[in-house]
Amino acid sequence: MRDALVDKLACLDPIPGALEQLLWHFGHKQIAEVTGRSKRVLKDESGRLFVDSRGSGANIAETAAFMQGDKQILIFSDAGATGRSYHADLNAANRRRRSHYLLEAGWRADNAIQGLGRSHRTNQASAPVFRPVTTNVIGERRFISTIARRLDSLGALTRGQRQTGGNGIFSNKDNLESNYAEYALYELFKQIFQGRFYEVPLGKFEQMTGLCLTSHEGGMKIDLPPLRQFLNRLLALRIDMQNIIFERFELLLSQQIEAAIANGVYEMGVETLRAERFAVESQEAVYTHAQTGSVTNYLKVERTQKNHIKTAIEMLEFATHYLGRLMINSKSGNAAVSIPTHSIYDADGGVVPRVLLIRPQKETRLPVQDLESSTWGQVSIDAFTAAWSTEVNELPKFTTDYLHLVTGILLPIWKILPQHSSRVFRLQTADGQKILGRVVNAHDIQTVREQLGLRNQVLCPEELVKLVLNQRYTQQLPGGITLRRSFVANEPRIELVNAISLAERLLAVGCFTEIINWQKRVFIPVSDKAPAILAAVIEILG
Repeated sequence: MRDALVDKLACLDPIPGALEQLLWHFGHKQIAEVTGRSKRVLKDESGRLFVDSRGSGANIAETAAFMQGDKQILIFSDAGATGRSYHADLNAANRRRRSHYLLEAGWRADNAIQGLGRSHRTNQASAPVFRPVTTNVIGERRFISTIARRLDSLGALTRGQRQTGGNGIFSNKDNLESNYAEYALYELFKQIFQGRFYEVPLGKFEQMTGLCLTSHEGGMKIDLPPLRQFLNRLLALRIDMQNIIFERFELLLSQQIEAAIANGVYEMGVETLRAERFAVESQEAVYTHAQTGSVTNYLKVERTQKNHIKTAIEMLEFATHYLGRLMINSKSGNAAVSIPTHSIYDADGGVVPRVLLIRPQKETRLPVQDLESSTWGQVSIDAFTAAWSTEVNELPKFTTDYLHLVTGILLPIWKILPQHSSRVFRLQTADGQKILGRVVNAHDIQTVREQLGLRNQVLCPEELVKLVLNQRYTQQLPGGITLRRSFVANEPRIELVNAISLAERLLAVGCFTEIINWQKRVFIPVSDKAPAILAAVIEILG
């Protein structure tokens, strides 16, 4: 039996590595190879394999052939990533834009980052496009994660802005060694220990990975295995088990990041804000440092953004590509495209499947069960196209809102500012002024203004309407009345709480009332007239 098996294996075609596959597919005459190999197996035009010997000067000749444009493809390994440049140099004949594929990243992230630097240099005609390549083996994400983390750190050190290090190559989920990944790992361990991860029981997990989650007293350990050790142990598992565990971990990571972004506390370092136009509407000095004379300013900046609205034809193509469903809300008549998105886990560890509902200016993730029980329903292409086009035609091309920033010297007043969100932004106004400072979230505007001595100043009605509708802002108005956003039949409304005693006067300026659960409530219509009506309401309240 052994001899028969050996004979069968000997009859099988050899499995080429990635380098051989590229050389055989494109032909060695089209590819410049800069590696440490002295011999290689090539394929001639008839398909016959032969051994090619490479001399000591092969790498120099191959590099010159690529930079001169004689060969359009370059492959280099760690041996070819030191002391050489492959960028689109202005002095070279080959100044075409480089598409740099990172294949087999390896254990050492420093080597991979050094390799990326070979095609990205000064004096280049254009910057390269980096494309990391992985297979469907989930464990490979371990290597990409380390590179993403190193590039994040590099950007934070060199330019004070983390996302610049990766140059947009990686998303926030690619870094598996962040604080959010630590929280996701703790939740994963908790689910395994409590028996809420049904596919991976506690005993089986500890046996497969060698990681112990149980303390001597029988409870879950306080000093749980670190993240890097967990990721390394995943590589030793069978592919199917890798996928099962990593899929749960990745969903928990996505859940952590999504929650942080929704709460406005996702840490991205110094982020550059971009828009069609920024203009400083007001600037007030709120603090002056006695020794240095440095000033802290409170700025209100008007931001004008272009609405990137897709046409009905573009959405039909999008739905086809992402297995989307065409939907219309039977109550409002609005159109949307529903596509599958990542699931979340409930308190019992059960999977909650969700969809992403995409509308012309809004995206919402909601459980499949909630979608099925709502007034959204699947429709034909013609009905969707008509509803989407009607809604798009009524939307403005530009949207204006306001940002509140604290700029200048911040350390002396740092404790006054909200501690739950410390995001720093930079922007440039239309007149060329560059601004760097802390952005005040909508929920904190009122508190921060009072702390900085701006108690008696009221936000303009236009800004109040946008903050209430878009950022759940709540404003206390004179007379004990509260301005807030409420939902009635899943539709947002602007409500005046405790205003029923002034209902007749408010109705006269454009408000309306509605009895909900045997209680009369006062609302401001959600329309273009809302700011004017709110201004009239504020005048009535004095």
